[in-house]
Amino acid sequence: MSGRIQAPRGTYDVLGEQALAREALERHARAILERAGYARIETPAFEATELFARGVGESTDVVQKQMYTFEGGESESITLRPEGTAPVCRAYVEHGMHKLPQPVKLWYLGSFFRRERPQKGRFRQFWQLGLEAIGSDDPAVDAESILLLAEILEAIAVRSRLRISSLGMPANRLRYRERLQQYLRANADRLSEEVVARIDLNPLRAFDSDHRGTQEMMEGAPRLLDELDPEDAEHFAQVRALLDSAGLPYEVDTTLVRGLDYYTRTVFEFTSDDLGAQSGVGGGGRYDGLIEELGGPPTAGIGWAAGVERMLLAGSVAQQAPPPVDLFVAYAQPGLREAAFRLAADARRAGHAARLELAGRSLKGQLTQANRAGARYVAILREDGTSLRDMETGEQQEVDADTIIHHIARVPL
Repeated sequence: MSGRIQAPRGTYDVLGEQALAREALERHARAILERAGYARIETPAFEATELFARGVGESTDVVQKQMYTFEGGESESITLRPEGTAPVCRAYVEHGMHKLPQPVKLWYLGSFFRRERPQKGRFRQFWQLGLEAIGSDDPAVDAESILLLAEILEAIAVRSRLRISSLGMPANRLRYRERLQQYLRANADRLSEEVVARIDLNPLRAFDSDHRGTQEMMEGAPRLLDELDPEDAEHFAQVRALLDSAGLPYEVDTTLVRGLDYYTRTVFEFTSDDLGAQSGVGGGGRYDGLIEELGGPPTAGIGWAAGVERMLLAGSVAQQAPPPVDLFVAYAQPGLREAAFRLAADARRAGHAARLELAGRSLKGQLTQANRAGARYVAILREDGTSLRDMETGEQQEVDADTIIHHIARVPL
């Protein structure tokens, strides 16, 4: 076979300025989250398939359509992680984190995988920034997690709107689910085929449908938020009061549902009009039954995830300039390459940013390259001696090669 090989559809390469923007986003996130007491966690890129079937929910699009699943040998089924909450909760149980002071506050940044139609800002391999606070059902944990995502979005100049709601606890949700199913069945002729097929499995997803007839019917559908138990209603009221006290604006959206089965009580989403129709930037919610579903003790938890690609599209990250080049080592004859290599290595060991000619350019070409790199000094090695050029002033002086590092020591480390 012949021809150019390209990256698989739905993936992309991170180049130059893009990498700097991602690094800047990570710095902002790390500073904001770690100031609030969150520690970083890294989980494997693939997990047991059962983790997502049990944790995320077999009726969800993620499990039914979007996972990359493989045979891992010895009858083991493994899946590239499509989301971050279930793996973090698995790690919480596996490592006995319930013995630590609660809540355990963790954040992550990594790549995830979903088999879905690629579109602007949405890829089959994508990166997410996420947060999980496990071990407390205090409304303050909900409010703090929401506020931290708002701070990160503000730090990278994402213009966003916050929508919040509550799904209640499972018993509350089950009663509402039955009532919603009755409403959907009674109006099935107005609904999309996909929504009708999901009435038994996942009726709440009807609120997410982009089918015009379904949207019209859902305007008159019963709302879970109107039927919360007193305890669930009070929890949601306290979350809103805390957000109000922090001055964070929001909209209560009675149609807001999340695409994963583990959510309970508080759910929220940040959207940006700068992203067009696919406006979601990040969101999440509480999952007070997930740890128990995965084999751990009854444990409350809340978390969120935000797409790195989506945030960078909607925001404006102040990129840090590449580190300056303190010394570029050039040489006039090929026989001086070893001496030039040694000088560059010595300069780096001394803490300087040093580069070496590596492409066989002429001396003139090397000096051009040093100028492009923004080098502060250029050491020029010749058979009859060594010179050091100050690229800011243009001054050049003959020096002993062994004293080059002493001469450039004025460059701040």
